Amino acid sequence: MQSKGRFLLIRADANTQMGTGHLMRCLALAQAWQEAGGTVQFVVAGITFVLQKRLTTEAITVLQIDTPPGSTNDAMQTIEMARKIGATWVVVDGYQFGADYQQAIKQADLNLLFIDDYGHANHYYADFVLNQNIYADEALYPGREPYTRLLLVADYVLLRREFRLWRDWQRQSRPVARKALVTLGGGDPDNQTLKVIRALPQVEVDELEGVVVVDAGNPHFHSLQSAVAQSQFNIRLVQNVTNMPELMAWADVAVSAGGSTCWELAFMGLPNLVLVLADNQQPIAEGLNKSGVVINFGRPETVSTTEIAAGLAHLLSAPGRRAMMSEQGQQLVDGMGGRRVVSHLM
Repeated sequence: MQSKGRFLLIRADANTQMGTGHLMRCLALAQAWQEAGGTVQFVVAGITFVLQKRLTTEAITVLQIDTPPGSTNDAMQTIEMARKIGATWVVVDGYQFGADYQQAIKQADLNLLFIDDYGHANHYYADFVLNQNIYADEALYPGREPYTRLLLVADYVLLRREFRLWRDWQRQSRPVARKALVTLGGGDPDNQTLKVIRALPQVEVDELEGVVVVDAGNPHFHSLQSAVAQSQFNIRLVQNVTNMPELMAWADVAVSAGGSTCWELAFMGLPNLVLVLADNQQPIAEGLNKSGVVINFGRPETVSTTEIAAGLAHLLSAPGRRAMMSEQGQQLVDGMGGRRVVSHLM
């Protein structure tokens, strides 16, 4: 499978409110395209400096547009850029893009892959619709063109290269675990990370260590710093990490949001307590809970710090449960989703 000389244009955004998940999974697809010999360009209306730098280090050109995301003008500028580079495919990812946006891309005679999590558009004009979630089903897309093909469920989970390098690694489940990773996504506008930090000292496990990961754009970083500094517990707060797979391999359990990080944790076989921070995360958390991959705690406003601490303590002291969750996660996500998607685009 070679795409030498072929250009992929990706339209996605990232910010504090929407988080980084859309853009980061598109980066995973971009890496798979590059590995097949192709070239990638991103078009963004919003992106953090850190993420733009990350794309640049991946030999990806980033072009910024100044227009309301998902608007007609957005579509026209994206079409213009796709034509300029002779894009083989256009990839669009984000809830701000609807049916009209897809239709405009297709009417410009461009090939379109549309990444979608829950059927948010009232009609689908894309050549391919990708939904990597465990609950993905054809019934979510009743309104679509006859030519539109669906790429559904976890066979198509998009994982970045740094995770795929760990594909043959196997986790060892300790009798009593002592290492907890906390990562609530690239946004966390309501600062639920602080709630988890306050729960950690209540976990009744000797010598427990915690690493809390936050995004570079987290607006609550200073309050989190203060909470960690005042805690008598062994907590390390890290920002803008570049070694996430290593941290997941280090940890025995995790507390995460219900977004795309869940797929990374599943691939790494890391047992996980999930807090649902947005409506679109609810079906992900419920589906993974039903499959035995995570323990879904639901909305954080309905869960106390005591309950979070008790859940962590139970999981840390249950090697059989952790081993089962680890096995289920690694069976679900094999790390080959990006290559499968690229093979369809070829």
